[in-house]
Amino acid sequence: MQNLRDELRESLAGRVGLVGIGNPDCGDDACGLRLAEAVRDLGYPDVILAERTPEHWTERLARGGYQTLVFLDAVRMGASPGDAVFLKGAEIATRYPQVSTHKLSLGTIARLIETRAPTRVFLLGVQPQAVDYGAQLSAPVQATLEVLRDLLVELLPIGSKPLAVCGERS
Repeated sequence: MQNLRDELRESLAGRVGLVGIGNPDCGDDACGLRLAEAVRDLGYPDVILAERTPEHWTERLARGGYQTLVFLDAVRMGASPGDAVFLKGAEIATRYPQVSTHKLSLGTIARLIETRAPTRVFLLGVQPQAVDYGAQLSAPVQATLEVLRDLLVELLPIGSKPLAVCGERS
């Protein structure tokens, strides 16, 4: 995880928005959403819970005043359950082209945001084990979620106030 810590430290610059993506009813598919909620609940204000429809947030994210956006999502990458990947916008588009469970792929959304705003977009993804309806997070994905939560808490200004309201907060 040291390499991931270093990559995050180098990449999480300026105002950082975290975008939780996933279906809360489908096991490990909810990991991005659960990670976003965990960081928000610890006091980080710039969290958007996009759930199943990140494409609905594209314009708001582009106009949100972020220097950095990080999509948090379950991604199939042919790795072991719980393995994590951190990708830049262009890498997202290359690895996850238009074929997607979302109406627009995350790669397309990243390109749209980066062309409309001075924002760098990243994907922090976790390999799911099971995405069955009604399932809970699997043990390997839950363990990774806890490590990623701790990394984000270490690197982000937890307890700060948002510069502008963007997205849902509870």
